[in-house]
Amino acid sequence: MILSMTGYGKSVANFNGKKIHVEIKSLNSKALDLSTRIAPLYREKEIEIRNYIAAELERGKVDFVLWIEKDETQSATPINTALVLDYYKQIKELAATLNLDMSGLQTANEWMKTLLRMPEVLTRTEIEELSDEEWAIVFAAVKEAVANLVEFRKQEGVALAKKFQEKIDNISALLASIEPFEKERTEKIRQRIVANLTQFIGIDYDNNRLEQEMIYYIEKLDISEEKQRLTNHIKYFAETMATGHGQGKKLGFIAQEMGREINTTGSKSNQAEMQNIVVKMKDELEQIKEQVLNVL
Repeated sequence: MILSMTGYGKSVANFNGKKIHVEIKSLNSKALDLSTRIAPLYREKEIEIRNYIAAELERGKVDFVLWIEKDETQSATPINTALVLDYYKQIKELAATLNLDMSGLQTANEWMKTLLRMPEVLTRTEIEELSDEEWAIVFAAVKEAVANLVEFRKQEGVALAKKFQEKIDNISALLASIEPFEKERTEKIRQRIVANLTQFIGIDYDNNRLEQEMIYYIEKLDISEEKQRLTNHIKYFAETMATGHGQGKKLGFIAQEMGREINTTGSKSNQAEMQNIVVKMKDELEQIKEQVLNVL
């Protein structure tokens, strides 16, 4: 079964008023290229997360994001009352020492604006620790998001397999359509050689020698081996699609071999109709090569 490297998955979990979001997406890549953005509370588990993703996804350019959305009912950042009082006391004492006129800051509104701007007044001081219970919930969400991405890859893989089958069927049909022109070619070559001998040289020729030259010339243009190898490659491509997973690189190699046989067939096809067919086969193969880059 073919798996695409393109995919997307997400999940949401809740714990003690926190909504935990996990998103992961992947695109094609020669190897695993994993980028992560993880909320500070869960960064101690980054290696565990990376190892799990690497084992499940194997290959691809992967972006992983894990963040926390605070519940709206969560309490606001507390004001450090003791610190505010201390700032107020220090400001009053400093003003008295320096004999400064504080009348411009006598209103409650002005005092509050000044004091709330002071350092650490609105800074949370508590340190949050990750519990085993919370991590179990978060890691389950990570697994769910990765599973959703894998399912997405499977669906994309089904579409790719359908596309590949259509293209290799088209190449097989085009290859079969060469045969009538291939048979006509032999007689056309004979007629052209005889006409040239008669018109430009004007001498009698030895039919036996002509037959020998014809056999030599036609053998050089014979594409029987190329056709057989291309047929084998097409069959192997279809068999590889149906086996296991992780076939992307192998399918790419087979497509390259198919390209070699098609190119050789084109170089030996000295007839316009055959060359047109070869061009069509190349077009079908190019579409396979483009899409095979997305296969895991």
